[in-house]
This record gives sequence, C-alpha cells and structure tokens, in this order.
Amino acid sequence: MISSSTTGFEDAVSSGISKASETVSNIEGAWVKDTKVTVNDGKISEWRVILSITFIVK
Repeated sequence: MISSSTTGFEDAVSSGISKASETVSNIEGAWVKDTKVTVNDGKISEWRVILSITFIVK
C-alpha cells in the first residue's frame, strides 16, 4: 500500500494504516518498505511511504 502526507512520514504511516483498517480487520503491524519525498520549489511538499500491512485471517 502507498500512503502520503503533507506533514511527515509518521503521519503518512498512520494515514495508511487507518485507510487499510477501513476494509481489513485484525491488523497487527506494518513494515515501511520504502520512503520518498516530493519536492516543490526546493522544499518538501509531500512524504510518501510504501507499506506492507500484517493482519490475521480468521
């Protein structure tokens, strides 16, 4: 899953987990597989993370 934020990496991760939990239950954790920033006019405008979500199937 790819998630992004305009405030930072931690918010991008939190947002991704929150979005995943809308359709996936029993989430136990997540791995941040990669990170990236988008730059506009020499300043970071967006933080992006690629997540692997771990969940239990019941």
